Amino acid sequence: MINEMLFEPCLSYKIFKDDLSNCFLDKKTLINTINQYSYCIAEIDLTFKKALQESDILLPDGIGIVAAVKLLNNKKISKIAGADLHHYLLNDLNKKKGKCFYLGSSQNTLDKITQRISNEFPDVEVESFSPPFKNEFSDNDNQQIIKIINDFKPDVLFIGMTAPKQEKWAYKFKEILDVKVICSIGAVFDFYAGTVVRPHKVWINLGLEWFVRLIKEPKRMWKRYLYYGPVFVKLILEKKIKSLFK
Repeated sequence: MINEMLFEPCLSYKIFKDDLSNCFLDKKTLINTINQYSYCIAEIDLTFKKALQESDILLPDGIGIVAAVKLLNNKKISKIAGADLHHYLLNDLNKKKGKCFYLGSSQNTLDKITQRISNEFPDVEVESFSPPFKNEFSDNDNQQIIKIINDFKPDVLFIGMTAPKQEKWAYKFKEILDVKVICSIGAVFDFYAGTVVRPHKVWINLGLEWFVRLIKEPKRMWKRYLYYGPVFVKLILEKKIKSLFK
């Protein structure tokens, strides 16, 4: 049974607000993250919105979501990034001598992840698969991917195929995946592999991780932050104004 006290209802979502140690259920658990970008995309992609809304755990991965909860609900919650979840789970798996599976990214990135885990978490058994790079998998692709995962029977499945593809895939196949925890963590694959350097903790603590990522990768990140950032602020302010006149 999910303890409703662990969540803050906001923006049509139930956002997790507690400690990661309380994040795992006695049943199969689907964990996703939400930030200002994914919120905006979900407003126009209703399949993606449903996948987020029906997550067992939805983490506030972004200062925009944290600020929205404060503005709309007058409640203070903390940002929990996909990288935080990833590190927590690897620590836990290492203690339990568990197994994890990485689905997504290039084979080079997956090899770097496997090597790093062997050094940092030697008691974790790792398997991975780099799927075809296409917008939508064929039925044969999906059958192959699911079989590879289920044959390994991991405790945790990490999916890194970018939003909204990863969340929709996880939601669609949740019930037939033979895993305990399913996490869509996108950019964490590159961060952990070292193929993309995550901003220093100082910037993260200041709430400016987004700014450093924008400076480093302007061509890839400008729309996410410079376009969808103002769109998100507009949507949140409209909701706040409407609430004041109810």
